[in-house]
Amino acid sequence: DIPLVHAIDQNFPNPFNPATTIKFALPQAEDVKLVIYGVDGRLVRTLVSEHREAGHHEVIWQGNDNAGRRVATGTYFYSIQAGDFHQVRKMSLIK
Repeated sequence: DIPLVHAIDQNFPNPFNPATTIKFALPQAEDVKLVIYGVDGRLVRTLVSEHREAGHHEVIWQGNDNAGRRVATGTYFYSIQAGDFHQVRKMSLIK
């Protein structure tokens, strides 16, 4: 089942603790970058930075930064870049 357009779903569950799932769809194979940012704009975690095939994908974020440390309660943004497609969504971690 190949999607016709790019898409990124709202993470689920949201708010979350301790983990959340982010699903996205690619209509063709391409390089994908999916990252988490804090409200201050700093990079928290890179979840995906690789070539992905067309189709439906999902990634689980365990609430850790790139160094493996648990992040604080708060609002975070996840951003996807795939070809010309770019979208940002908001999520909340509650402890």
